[in-house]
Amino acid sequence: MRVLVLGGTREARALAELLVQDGDDVVTSLAGRVARPRLPVGEVRIGGFGGIDGLASHLRDARVDVVVDATHPFAENISGNAAAACERTDVPLVRLERPGWSERADAGAWHWVDDHDEAARVTATLGERPFLTVGRQSLHRFVEPLRDLACVVRVVDPPEIELPTSWTLVQSRGPYTLEHEREAMTGADVLVTKDSGGSHTEAKLDVAAERGVPVVVVRRAGAPEGVSVVRDAAAARAWVRARAAR
Repeated sequence: MRVLVLGGTREARALAELLVQDGDDVVTSLAGRVARPRLPVGEVRIGGFGGIDGLASHLRDARVDVVVDATHPFAENISGNAAAACERTDVPLVRLERPGWSERADAGAWHWVDDHDEAARVTATLGERPFLTVGRQSLHRFVEPLRDLACVVRVVDPPEIELPTSWTLVQSRGPYTLEHEREAMTGADVLVTKDSGGSHTEAKLDVAAERGVPVVVVRRAGAPEGVSVVRDAAAARAWVRARAAR
């Protein structure tokens, strides 16, 4: 099987390893937005396709049999392009997306919002020293509402915008332990995050629960209409094997 994995997550790396073991011809595509990404086994392609048209052309030219969209839960543009390109070319597509944090016992007490603009507005009413863990690409949505607050911003790569002088920038990459997050969140009175799911960055939620710190969480948009969703690499592998048997 010629499998195109739209990657960038640990689930994508786990899936690539499984499919290579099965003998599939696997290409993992990375958007190239993160410096020094963790690379999966198999062939790796870095850079975009040029929108829906470019991806559709690639699927035809490379004779891709199936596509697994294993991008980040908030990579909405890429997921939308994949759905449209696969529908156009009649290439089977599945979405591999790890479960979110909504099933946690404390999730009902969080401030759930629909987008980053709402997250910024709500955060401004809750505290003076927010801990922002929303990724560098969304930071511009928080600048004006939180300009005068003592925000601590944690990102993997440097932001592309100038941050307010009252903000503190921290660059690091998970996974994070409970002890690490207790230190990182010293003095924080609001936690702002996205419903990314998984265990690598979940410890901050445990610390917030320990300390009674309010949590603002941006909801996921969900998979594009009509696209099936699996929750782990093993299920995605089974989906690929089922297509191979047809």
